[in-house]
Amino acid sequence: MTNDNQFRDPSMVADPIPSLIEIGREFYRRGWVLGTSGNFSARLSESPLRLTITASGLDKGALSASSFLEIDGRGNVLRGSGRPSAETALHLKIVEQLGAGAVLHTHSVWSTLLSDQFAPQGGLPIEGYEMLKGLSGVTTHEYREWVPILENSQDYALLSKQIETQLQQNPKIHGMLLRRHGLYIWGQDLAEARRHVEILEFLFEAVGRMQFPGPE
Repeated sequence: MTNDNQFRDPSMVADPIPSLIEIGREFYRRGWVLGTSGNFSARLSESPLRLTITASGLDKGALSASSFLEIDGRGNVLRGSGRPSAETALHLKIVEQLGAGAVLHTHSVWSTLLSDQFAPQGGLPIEGYEMLKGLSGVTTHEYREWVPILENSQDYALLSKQIETQLQQNPKIHGMLLRRHGLYIWGQDLAEARRHVEILEFLFEAVGRMQFPGPE
């Protein structure tokens, strides 16, 4: 059930596919969705719930209109060819829980390293950086962003439940990490979700370079 928060009535893109194609190319160029990693979704309607989502196993740097599926709130394919990622359940949980307009999943080097390094703490704290002000609702660098880290699993029903718990416990977070896997981010629309990815990936690299200094 959608809760009463800032994502309840997002302004939606009429056809999100061109923007999703552009995001795929840009994120691939920046090394955030190499190979066939990552998946993207955008909400088409709230009631009934409909998403457009990337089909499984595709190069995100070479997406086309035929790379996307339309699915319902149970993950059933209504339009398009191919199959949705097994991680579709995680997209649906985030959209249902927050009413988010878009969910983007990336696999960068820095998010992978930091998700492993900080997993024993249960999450990654980031504070004091000016770039934090690029996150929705953040107005000062004197802010502490908490990025929860969940253990990776092929049991997506379990992961969905863990995501639900994290969102209930940490309603102001902007994303979360799966250990040795990657980042899940969301926004009221694609533009906001894309910005959140860019902000957090910048911050991950900044934290990572201090955490793993190179040879002098």
